[in-house]
Amino acid sequence: MTLRVTLSYFIEPNPGERGGIDKYAYQSHALRFAVRRPLETEASFRGRINAQAAAEEQGLPAAGGADAGWTVGERTRARGSLVSDSWSGTAAALANRGQLAVFPAMGWWRNRPSHGRFERAARYSLVVSIEAPEIQQDLYAIVAQQIAVPVAIETQV
Repeated sequence: MTLRVTLSYFIEPNPGERGGIDKYAYQSHALRFAVRRPLETEASFRGRINAQAAAEEQGLPAAGGADAGWTVGERTRARGSLVSDSWSGTAAALANRGQLAVFPAMGWWRNRPSHGRFERAARYSLVVSIEAPEIQQDLYAIVAQQIAVPVAIETQV
């Protein structure tokens, strides 16, 4: 099975910086994603995400070991505003993961509070796809039933 996660988000360029010595000088903010590891509880997953977000905020590398099976990996996929990675493994291993988190990373919004951008919402798109060629079951119906996310439709007059 292959799980592909693609995260895309809009970054606002820094109004006063050109070029870049500091990697946080250009982008307004960054977003990262992480998937729960096998054998990781929900509480430990939240703890890992919180620790990773805190490390990013301080400019430190994320602690914790690598998660096997990813094509690009957590460190390399932390660059840019269009991030895509795929994980390959068994259906049982994928079922044990069960959670995905999108969390913020630092940018100039934090370092330049006078611009008042820290209260803005971050626009992003997350696409998750599962490829299981050897299975003859409708995975979409099962997943759609479990997440049951209502879709808001806006009409313009």
